[in-house]
Amino acid sequence: MKKLLIYTIALLTVTGLVSMRKKPIKLFLAGDSTMADKPLNGCPETGWGMVLPSYFNENIVIENHARNGRSTRTFISEGRWNFMLARVGKGDYVVIQFGHNDQSIQKTDRYTTPEEYKKNLIKFVTDVRSKGATPILCTPVERRKFDKKGNFVDQHGNYPNLVRQVAKELNVSFIDMQHSSMDFIISKGEEGSKELFLHVGAGECPKYPEGKDDNTHFKPTGAMEMARLFVEGITELKIKPLVKQLKPLANVTLTYTTPVNGLDNLKNTINHNLDEGKTK
Repeated sequence: MKKLLIYTIALLTVTGLVSMRKKPIKLFLAGDSTMADKPLNGCPETGWGMVLPSYFNENIVIENHARNGRSTRTFISEGRWNFMLARVGKGDYVVIQFGHNDQSIQKTDRYTTPEEYKKNLIKFVTDVRSKGATPILCTPVERRKFDKKGNFVDQHGNYPNLVRQVAKELNVSFIDMQHSSMDFIISKGEEGSKELFLHVGAGECPKYPEGKDDNTHFKPTGAMEMARLFVEGITELKIKPLVKQLKPLANVTLTYTTPVNGLDNLKNTINHNLDEGKTK
């Protein structure tokens, strides 16, 4: 009888510990092509969200919902926001970074007015919090552009300031990827920064047989650096549940996200013949 009691207590203890074991933290990414997953088809184009798992251990599950050409408006209208939100649960984190396409006034399939952009960001924050999750707002990463004198030229206008406004007004965790990426690009110099972006010569990439100079999208090296800037941001914010799951820098190796089932079945309203890689 005594042995049975001891066995029962031990079994209940183990069962209790298993039930108390926390589920992996989910980190959701909502954004555009600078963050998005890319096909592994011999072309080096890489979104920074695609390589973000490189910095985390197995206790973080990253779902990358970012897609090429999307603005806050089209991310909503195509059903991508609701698709992602249905998967978000209490204790999860949602990273939101838009701006490249919202500001593209000449591209009517994606342009979002500043007023609508801010309204959409507020919606995103409110929706995430309604799920018991934590939003993290990011300003868009910079494009690479230098003037004839070698001075860096910003491409985003007032859109990053609207992100800052929403973050301040709603007291949202905020990472200024615009400024950190700008400082990093400048530190690499006009020529050195080319290695971060999709600059490929003729014959190097089957997708661009004649070569391409793209100052918006990244090679793996650039994507890893942008992801590192995000990691530095969550570290500075002291978001402990995420920071505790970071790998030591010595253990960081290139790791890609796992594709989200059903994501590519959502409708597409974007004209992909428009070149997203051009700077003004």
